[in-house]
Amino acid sequence: MILITTSGFKKNGNQKFSEIDVERINIVEANGTVKMIITNVDRFPNGSDKINARPTNEERKKRSGMLFYNEDGIECGGFIYDGQKNENGHSSGLSLTYDQYDGDQVMQLLTKDYQKGDKRFVSSSLVFNDRPSKESQLKTAEIIKELQELRKIDPKTMKIKQKEYEENELIGGVPRVLLGKTRSQNNGLFLFDDKGLPKAMFYIDKENKAKLEFYDEQGNTIASFPEKTK
Repeated sequence: MILITTSGFKKNGNQKFSEIDVERINIVEANGTVKMIITNVDRFPNGSDKINARPTNEERKKRSGMLFYNEDGIECGGFIYDGQKNENGHSSGLSLTYDQYDGDQVMQLLTKDYQKGDKRFVSSSLVFNDRPSKESQLKTAEIIKELQELRKIDPKTMKIKQKEYEENELIGGVPRVLLGKTRSQNNGLFLFDDKGLPKAMFYIDKENKAKLEFYDEQGNTIASFPEKTK
């Protein structure tokens, strides 16, 4: 009976199932490279787990969803989601991301929905980010760990060190384009400079008024339509 059962799964050709319950599926290439992981919360890789002989994000929260990997076995994006009630109301979210090669997110579809008491906040957006040109996932993990340890003993030196890494394009990243609804319930297109500071916005506010605004480096409005009244 065991021989018949096991040989049935080894034969060539597609196997058909009406329904299957599984906690995690690893999609792999013929050479064993993991290309996609579909997982529940408990089996989400983090901590000391390794995928394609590479360490995973140690502090990343476990969530159900999917993780994507490129031909070199490097994580390149993912789809995660969660949602549950809590003592204040509820908290839920969804994120679909794509990373630059051996780096972090350059594109993200993001939804957040949480309630505090009788107030509910919902924001949904499509975001495009700039990432440092010299970043790599393994080096970034080393730097973040170094800065976290340095913060505990010398916060001032940590900030200096962090700025050096950012100037050398090893860590960092800023939003450049956001399309969607913000926490303040403004729906529109929001543009940022290479430091992540807002420069232009075209949106409809929660009073259904259409606005076009431009900002300087200090966040002051330098032009608007309709013009702001004093």
